[in-house]
Amino acid sequence: MYLIMENVTILHNDCLSEIKKLKENSVDCIITDPPYFIDKLDNSWSSSQVNNDVRNSHITHLPKGMKFDKNQVKNLYEFYLEISQHLFKILKPGGYFLSFSSPRLYHAIAMSCEIAGFEIRDMINWTYTKSMPKGMSVSHIIDKLNLSQDEKDSLKQEYKNFKTPQMKSCFEPICVAMKPIGKTTFIKNELNFKTGLIDFSQKVGDNKYPANLITTYEFHSLYDSNFLIPKPNKQEKGKNNNHITVKPVHLIEHLIKIFSKENATILDPFLGSGTTALACMNTNRKCIGIELNQSYYEIALSRCFDNTSI
Repeated sequence: MYLIMENVTILHNDCLSEIKKLKENSVDCIITDPPYFIDKLDNSWSSSQVNNDVRNSHITHLPKGMKFDKNQVKNLYEFYLEISQHLFKILKPGGYFLSFSSPRLYHAIAMSCEIAGFEIRDMINWTYTKSMPKGMSVSHIIDKLNLSQDEKDSLKQEYKNFKTPQMKSCFEPICVAMKPIGKTTFIKNELNFKTGLIDFSQKVGDNKYPANLITTYEFHSLYDSNFLIPKPNKQEKGKNNNHITVKPVHLIEHLIKIFSKENATILDPFLGSGTTALACMNTNRKCIGIELNQSYYEIALSRCFDNTSI
């Protein structure tokens, strides 16, 4: 299924199938938040609850949830390497490939892009504080030990402030990769493809230039107003939007305006609930969004096209 309207194309399919249909050197910029399953690791973590959550089933062959799995990085790397290799072909020389990630899995995303042929030009740090701690207490494990109740109570008291090694996550790294321009200059590449150079007139708050740190309003007391972008509220997310990692439209708009020009074609192979498409509509860009999950696809249509469906 698909819908095309106002220079925005939203496709309901596996992204690899659709990417392979696109022409080489036809896309100006790629911005996406790939599935890497970092949610739901807290004291109430339940493998059955996570595995049965259809909202977390975007890529079936990647491990779900965050019960630590040393193979997760390897599986993510291999999956994203294949994606990146195909994206490399369709992106114009000098075009940027921006991938959201998590601190623990960033290296898998970055290495996938680099091995596929991209140059890793930078990392943007989107910082926030309103997130849930990921570490689990060890009290429930102590309860299972073959000890007396007094010994268990003593251990619980001793380790009451200790949890498993997952710190509260307060930022998301964005991998900034670029397709090499070859044996030419940036200005010549710009004249040929309108890609490669970044727009230094774009800024957030009072910051004079675009920077590789962007933060949310709750950091106002700690930082100046240079980098402020709010997290999306319920109104911005839209009705019945149950996507677990909705990005702020203003954040995506900011990235789009830095790394592309008006009328450029932006691709999001993991469109989710449609934020990139909305940002393109608001900034006079064309968008190709691909979403496999039926629920997210319908939410994206609703957010972008006022409940239009096909």
